[in-house]
Parts: sequence; C-alpha cells; structure tokens
Amino acid sequence: MKITHLETVPYRIPMKKPLKFASGAVHHIEHVLLRLHTDDGLVGTADIPPRPYTYGETVESVITVINTIFSDALIGADPLDRAAIHSKLHRTIGNQTAKGGVDIALWDLIGQAYSTPVHRLLGGFASSLEVSHMLGFSPTQAVVDEALSFTETYGVRSFKIKVGRRPVSLDVELVTALREALGPDTLLYLDANRGWNATEAAQVLAATAELDLRFFEEPNDAAEVLTRRQLVTKSPIPIVADESAPNLGDAAREIQTGGANALSIKTARTGFTESQKILSYAEALGLDVLMGNQIDTQLGSIATVTFGAAFEHSSRYPGEMSNFLDMADDLIASPLEIKDGHIHAPTVPGVGNAVDEDKLTHYRIDR
Repeated sequence: MKITHLETVPYRIPMKKPLKFASGAVHHIEHVLLRLHTDDGLVGTADIPPRPYTYGETVESVITVINTIFSDALIGADPLDRAAIHSKLHRTIGNQTAKGGVDIALWDLIGQAYSTPVHRLLGGFASSLEVSHMLGFSPTQAVVDEALSFTETYGVRSFKIKVGRRPVSLDVELVTALREALGPDTLLYLDANRGWNATEAAQVLAATAELDLRFFEEPNDAAEVLTRRQLVTKSPIPIVADESAPNLGDAAREIQTGGANALSIKTARTGFTESQKILSYAEALGLDVLMGNQIDTQLGSIATVTFGAAFEHSSRYPGEMSNFLDMADDLIASPLEIKDGHIHAPTVPGVGNAVDEDKLTHYRIDR
C-alpha cells in the first residue's frame, strides 16, 4: 500500500451559537479536510482545525505545508512506516494541527487496511468515553440553563467552564451558580485560556475553594514563568497545561519545570502517535490527563473518542467532545450520538470518520 496523492479541502460551517472565551470567539469553524489516497483505493481522512491565535496556523498555511513540504514525506510512502514519515515531518518546526491531521489520516488508512477499528489497534480499553461539555461566555443564567439542558437531554455530568473575565467576581458568581444548580455530583473545572494573571487566578481559587472544582486549565500565561510556578505550587487543585503544551517536548518542559501538574491531550494537534507518547509520559509520572477539545467537528470528536477510550489512563475523566452541537451542520456521514453522557467508540474499520460528500460540496470554500 502506497500513498499516491493528497487532498486538502478548506470548508466553513457557521456556529448556531458563537463560542466565546478569554482568548477570542468562534462564530464559524473554518477547517481543512485532509485525505490521503492510496494505490489500493483506500482513503485516509482527518479534520484539521487551524487556530491562528493559539498555534499560529491558518487554513492557508495548513494547505500549503501539506501540499508542498509534507508531500515529499507522504507521496510514495507506506502508511505503516509512520516513524519514517514522522521523522521527515518533524524537520519542519511547528505546524501542530497539520502534523496531527496527517497522523490521524495515516492511522485511518492502517485501520481500513487491516479491517479493524483504530480504537482497537490503539488499545481498545473501553467501548465508550464519557462526555464533558464546554460552557462559553454568556450571562450566568444562560450558562446555567445550557448546563441543565445538557444534563437532562444527553445525561452529561461534567462541564468545563470558560472563565477569565474581569472583574473576577463575574466568573466566581457563574461557578457558584453552576454548582448550586447542578449539585455536588457533577464534575466542574475551569479554563481561563490565559485570561488572568497569577494574582487574579489565586483570587478565584480562594473564592471557589468550597465548590469542589477538579482542575484549573491555563489560569494565566505560562510565559509568566515565576508567578505561574508559584501558582502551581500553592494551588489546591491540579493546574492543567493546554496551549502551553502543544507537543511532547513542551508538555515535558511544563511538567518538569513546575509550570503545570496535569495535561490536556488534543488529538487534533498531536494525532494518535504523539498523543500516546504524552499519555505514557503522564501515566509514568502519575499525572491526570484530560482529553481536550479544539472546537472540534464530529470528525474531530470521533478521533478524540477513538483515542481517549483506547487507554485506561485517558478514559479516567470525561473527554471534551460535545461542542459540535453548537455548530449548524457537520461533514460526518454517520452522526455521533451522546447517550447517557457517553459517546461510543467506532466499530467500523479505521477511525470512523467517513464524509458526507454532498455536505462537503456545499461547505467547501475553494470553488
């Protein structure tokens, strides 16, 4: 089996409800659909979500790097030779989501070639992964109503609360209201997206100490080295590295130098191969891991459940996989279902990310 040609298709789908957070807002998703075609007639697929304000990638840069620099490593290669392919890709600095997408598409090809779900090839630990829903900026009662609706409709009992507003009392009020409305058995954790400084983050930790929060993701900018490390040392709950740990090397740096003591893994930026390395690193050190959300479509969320449910350590906490419900539509051919707060791992060969061709034709933006 050899890769014969590549497809990079940009597309845009509007959000039904914008997702707002400390580092920006998303009013529509503008992604790249990657397809790797082989001489056996198989097609490996991945959804690539560039995030210019987080990783510096754009739709145009993803398409360019894959079709020019990465094509030399891919055309003529056997997808089974992933290590050889990655050694060539890694000569190019950055481009995290482009690399992650290539890896997922390679695994999709391997699963199809062996008529086996990638979830099982990776480990097959659990048949499903519990869902955590991200709650963006809105008035307090609207956020509470959204959370209650997700609990009632989908059985979701875990929420990541986007915070980072000023004054900090706005978010303290929100978190307090959510705890009161959802009760003590719902898992709640914070994500400030670097919106506060360490002093403000410490104030929030003190003000919410009785609310049984589980994690605090990117409370301030990890580049504020001294105050970030002081915050990690004093925090009663784990500080999660996300934007500050987009790859294995950065994750190790943040943990080893005290910048965080838990990690977010996003398959959209580290694929399955590097995500497994980060997961093994975290497990060896006894660190908690969250399966994060790159504001993923259903194509992205199916990759998250494929990986997250494959290993015991990555399935200990709910994965962030439901924000595709905020989107007006999706490209996936077989839509995902959230039942009893879980999404089941695919049972078809590959990653399970087959595309509805009519929808791709409708939403692509290169014509």
